[in-house]
Amino acid sequence: MQYDVIVIGSGPGGYVAAIRCAQLGMKTAIIEKYPNLGGTCLNVGCIPSKALLDSSEHYHNALHSFKTHGIEVKETAINFTQMIDRKRDVVKQNNSGIAFLMKKNKIEVHQGIGSFVDKNTVEITAEGKKSQITGKNIIIATGSKPSIFPFFPYDKKRFITSTEALELSEIPKHLIVIGGGVIGMELGSVYARLGAKVSVVEFMDRIIAGMDSSMGKELERVTKKTLGAKFYLQHKVEKTYQEGDEVVVIAKDKKGNEVELRGDYCLLSVGRSPYTAGLGLEKVGIQVDKRGAIPVDDHLHTGVGNIYAIGDVVRGAMLAHKAEEEGVMVAELLAGQKPHINYLLIPNVVYTWPEVAGVGYTEEQLKEQGRAYKLGTFPFMALGRARASMDTDGLVKVLADKNTDEILGVHIIGARAADMIAAAVTAMEYRASAEDVSRMSHAHPTYMEAVKEACLAATENRPLHI
Repeated sequence: MQYDVIVIGSGPGGYVAAIRCAQLGMKTAIIEKYPNLGGTCLNVGCIPSKALLDSSEHYHNALHSFKTHGIEVKETAINFTQMIDRKRDVVKQNNSGIAFLMKKNKIEVHQGIGSFVDKNTVEITAEGKKSQITGKNIIIATGSKPSIFPFFPYDKKRFITSTEALELSEIPKHLIVIGGGVIGMELGSVYARLGAKVSVVEFMDRIIAGMDSSMGKELERVTKKTLGAKFYLQHKVEKTYQEGDEVVVIAKDKKGNEVELRGDYCLLSVGRSPYTAGLGLEKVGIQVDKRGAIPVDDHLHTGVGNIYAIGDVVRGAMLAHKAEEEGVMVAELLAGQKPHINYLLIPNVVYTWPEVAGVGYTEEQLKEQGRAYKLGTFPFMALGRARASMDTDGLVKVLADKNTDEILGVHIIGARAADMIAAAVTAMEYRASAEDVSRMSHAHPTYMEAVKEACLAATENRPLHI
């Protein structure tokens, strides 16, 4: 079978690339080794984790804030089986949605493991049977998998990754989380809200280390206050093992002091690694880098034939929306268009509560560059909307060029930060100044007023409500 484009992998990058190629008139095929489309994000990542985050937040609010709102709940109990079933149903609905989009766009779906025969031919292995298809262009979108320490006794039962954490049959009594990044904080939050004791061991001096440092400090403070989580920052894990029904984690701080943590589950969340196993890259002369990623140029071309690679399997942040943008970019390049991605303006989000979101430069990055900047902040505590909803934790931080006032970075921790960051991306795409945003009318009362106020603070140090 001959195609204009073959996409290997049906995650956000792969299925979006396939749709855009089809929209542009290309005969397109997509290969997926699992029974359901959607990749990690839809099946064992973004979507199921958000489903559990929402469910656990409802329970937490029922316990801790309903009474203040005047809602009397005499008995509150967790039906954890139902919670997991709802999560599965959400995933199933999204699976069906992607399958519908494939049919709508006349994209042919091939189930099985795709492996290169040559630069234009892919062999598909499914249930012991092999077939081949050929394409003028091939897009690799095989995503990533959880990184596993060599000494971590990963048994998928007590020593788990995010994949298993989304399918537990019980709520842990004590969940030990190795890694205070996005995944660790989100899943740790889920189970802390449901009553688990949660301990986070992090090698760096702060959690969510890839984001502006003020965001990590505030998230740590709020998580301690509202969920009772314990943090062991600047601790290196030395040993992990099981003793009876307990998991044991031994870690040391910078001074060599040892801490021993005992729990019933240990979640390893130290990042993800590009997934290229079984692709047969050696057959077409593609060599991965030391991270295991496929090297590409600015057009996401691998340098071999008409083979491109996108998403988690190439350099850059491992984000679903980044993969989607790259999928669209490659499709449009193949159609002769001239698309462009500004990677600086791809937002990063942590779906804890409060949510955390950031786009552009962090303050640490501007300091490293020696760039002169202005800083404006505004606390959610001063927002009428936040007081009305009892979501007063958090702040907005705006960084602007000292000379031109152009917005260089926006960082938000607070209610609905994940949605609010889109306004910052829009402003920065059009190279707005902090004054531009501060002069725009923002509806009252809304959370977005905090962005306006932070821009006022950055422009002339004149916020109106503090």
